[in-house]
Amino acid sequence: MKTITTHEAKTHLSRYLAEVEQGEEIMIARRKKPVAMLVQVKPVEKCRRPAVGKIKGSRFEFPDAALAPLNESELKDWGL
Repeated sequence: MKTITTHEAKTHLSRYLAEVEQGEEIMIARRKKPVAMLVQVKPVEKCRRPAVGKIKGSRFEFPDAALAPLNESELKDWGL
């Protein structure tokens, strides 16, 4: 692992980022005391959404009661 100063990091950041992309790990130190580390970030795999009509599992259907009008007691419960 390579150790560099904060001044070197500011001056040559592009060079050090290229090294990190190649797998190198770089410690950044201030007055010989380590304060940060440059490491390669692993890419995050995106979860692909299924296409319309390709949803897995059984088909869901709304029951008729879901679309039925509310009765008097249900209307009172909702304050309507």
